[in-house]
Amino acid sequence: MKKLLLLITAVLLYTGLQAQDITGQWIGVLKVQGMQIRLIFHINKTDTGYTATMDSPDQGANGIPVPVVSYHNPSIQLGIPVATIEYKGSLVGNDSITGTFSQSGHNFPLGFKHNNAAVSAKRRPQDPVKPYPYITEEVRFLNPAAGIHLAGSLTLPEKEGSFPAVVLITGSGPQNRDEELMGHRPFLVLSDYLTRHHIAVLRVDDRGTAASEGVFKTANTQDFAADVEAAVQYLLTRKEIDHHKIGLIGHSEGGIIAPIVAVKDPAVQFIVLMAGTAVPGDELLLKQNELISRGMGASDSAIAINAAISKQAFTIVKESKDTIELENKLTAFFQRQLKLYPAEKPAGESDSLFVRKQVKELASPWLRYFIPYDPSKVLEKVTCPVLAINGSKDLQVPPSQNLPAIRAALTKGGNQHFSIVELPGLNHLFQECKSGIPAEYASIDQTIAPIALETMANWIAAQTK
Repeated sequence: MKKLLLLITAVLLYTGLQAQDITGQWIGVLKVQGMQIRLIFHINKTDTGYTATMDSPDQGANGIPVPVVSYHNPSIQLGIPVATIEYKGSLVGNDSITGTFSQSGHNFPLGFKHNNAAVSAKRRPQDPVKPYPYITEEVRFLNPAAGIHLAGSLTLPEKEGSFPAVVLITGSGPQNRDEELMGHRPFLVLSDYLTRHHIAVLRVDDRGTAASEGVFKTANTQDFAADVEAAVQYLLTRKEIDHHKIGLIGHSEGGIIAPIVAVKDPAVQFIVLMAGTAVPGDELLLKQNELISRGMGASDSAIAINAAISKQAFTIVKESKDTIELENKLTAFFQRQLKLYPAEKPAGESDSLFVRKQVKELASPWLRYFIPYDPSKVLEKVTCPVLAINGSKDLQVPPSQNLPAIRAALTKGGNQHFSIVELPGLNHLFQECKSGIPAEYASIDQTIAPIALETMANWIAAQTK
């Protein structure tokens, strides 16, 4: 469920500039664990020196401030001490930097090119190209419960008409309306396909992300469900939408949110779960970690140790009554684990920083809600038609664990209008893949396999005749 963590998680340190002017755009490609991650620095000259920002477009991160620069021609040094990240390079001529990127004691060669348009202009082959054969409208609407305005794009097959419609619901982590990650824009591709098949689509920036108001880091799954409810209510104000044919499509965590909204709002007539889950959060995370670790070559003993530590940490999260108690118990727990497994701490990172990072992650509002949450209880109450699809090589929401659980929950609740489909050879993003490990996502040009697009469009058409 959790997206890949950004390799770059904080600002880069950069101090005074001298000698040769290095303003402009610098583009490099970091190769790590089978992934190719583009890093782009934008350096501008000011009266007092230089300012810079950084993009990691393949991870959906743009405009990261770079407040400090160290440059003594030809040496350039960038660093993030709190994240144990450092880049040391040398300027070669006017348009190249060669050097080494280091994180947590691991070193990777990394070079940058000046204004290399060929690298920055990469486009996935399924990305639609303007002009589109349909109407696209930028929209804003209010979530009255949170007092925030959400922004998105509404695509309509034609200017006039009454169309069936869907709201797209992103997975976990801050996502823009295209669900952009690692150079892919799955929701842009999906909305384009569905709109060309006469289905209106509303896709929305998550709260606190891109053009939407609010704060993302303090929100949990129920808060995101309220945002989706507001999106449905917005569609009900549009004359172009058939108000009796509104549905939801949720990917990953969105597959948990869709049933929550469907149970509360009778306007929702059908839902599609793309890699949705029906097992408690802790069970999902344990299985996810096991499969991904094994796929990346971890030993059975390492997987077993990680599972044991994770189980204990999840139990602390579930049993703690408040934030202070949780943080205190997690701090003591990880201090004990660090004494038992000191090699797990990244080189150069202090014990206190390592422990604080683990505690901060597990004590976040999202994980505190997600770990004990059992989505099957809500699925049992869903009465509208449901399509649940999963890729056979999905290691983040494994089909063998989740599709039977979805079927069991719907059956227990008496829902007879559902379809469960396992799509062969597809990963968590519904790409055709080799292994299914997240490290493959960026290297695959395909954004969504045609069979997944066709399955969803055909099923929705059948529900909205």
